[in-house]
Amino acid sequence: MNFLKLFEMQRTLDSYIETKQGLHNEALLERKLLALQVELAELANETRCFKFWSTKEPSERDIILEEYVDGIHFILSIGLEYGYDKTCHCQYPESVSVSKEVLVTDFFNVTDKLLNLRKEGSKEAFEELFTSYLTIGAHLGFNGDDVEEAYMKKNDVNKQRQDQGY
Repeated sequence: MNFLKLFEMQRTLDSYIETKQGLHNEALLERKLLALQVELAELANETRCFKFWSTKEPSERDIILEEYVDGIHFILSIGLEYGYDKTCHCQYPESVSVSKEVLVTDFFNVTDKLLNLRKEGSKEAFEELFTSYLTIGAHLGFNGDDVEEAYMKKNDVNKQRQDQGY
């Protein structure tokens, strides 16, 4: 994945949203961190990995991928807030499907890393968060190309939503 390109796309989208919504003088980091937490929960809900009481299958792959890249949008935006876009050394891991139990652990890892980033704000904490989130994608069976392509599509959708008064 070309993270520099994705950070630039996110910078453009963030600027567009801030202009459309009149947010240039607003502090948005806390809202973005909470938004990521919400997106993480929405992703978990679509995977159904924690729903031991239900026999219903997870959502379709494309729906899960779209939810997953929503989180990528916020992680990139958070990285921009901290100024880590040029120094991020994350790599997309090898794609491999895993058990529901492993996915549950993955979700808790991201939550822990998110709270740690909020507390510390360090580059290392950001990279740990990003890496743990990328691991979820790989464990869901997505490869870097899947994620990058879905990110670009969703980036266009997000811009269109701003144009339509979302």
